[in-house]
Amino acid sequence: MENDRSQLGQIDPRRARFPCCIVWTPIPFITWLVPFIGHIGICREDGVILDFAGPNFISVDNFAFGTVARYIQVNCDECYKLLEPEGDATWDGALRKGTQEFQNRNYNLFTCNCHSFVVNNLNRLFYSGHDKWNVVSLAAVMFLQGRWVSTASVVKTFLPFTVVVSIGTILGGMTFLIGLVAFAAAMTGWFLVGTYCIKGLIEL
Repeated sequence: MENDRSQLGQIDPRRARFPCCIVWTPIPFITWLVPFIGHIGICREDGVILDFAGPNFISVDNFAFGTVARYIQVNCDECYKLLEPEGDATWDGALRKGTQEFQNRNYNLFTCNCHSFVVNNLNRLFYSGHDKWNVVSLAAVMFLQGRWVSTASVVKTFLPFTVVVSIGTILGGMTFLIGLVAFAAAMTGWFLVGTYCIKGLIEL
């Protein structure tokens, strides 16, 4: 099979090459407050990162917000569209179609963002045998199963959060903590409601 994992190149963080991977990095300010929220992209077979980085714009080999901190290498044998006996689907072919579609979409942090782009491609590939991926399930899988590139990536993600919480608690006390929890709950609640309660609000 063209997408056989044995034919893929090696993951090389120094060159930002992550073949057939989903990749994640922190977003300044937002991740400092809610460390499980970040920027996400998906990679071609040659490891080049594609990410929805702005209105009508798919960034190629220039990951927005910095270097990759976490990744999940997708098992192509679980992309059922690649396994159809009479099919001619390829991993890169699916990503090309997703790229063409999102090059004609407006970017919106709350309704059509980087997660929407990756989800669109996973559903196009019928990953894990279904096309029901959404921004919440993708974020959960990355948070729970994503592999850290290095110890420095862990520090890069959690040190700013720790500093902000420490300073905020010293200066603002319980008021700051309540505000922080409220912000995290509002962000999480928006995507939960938009995904499971108001169909079509979050574009995929």
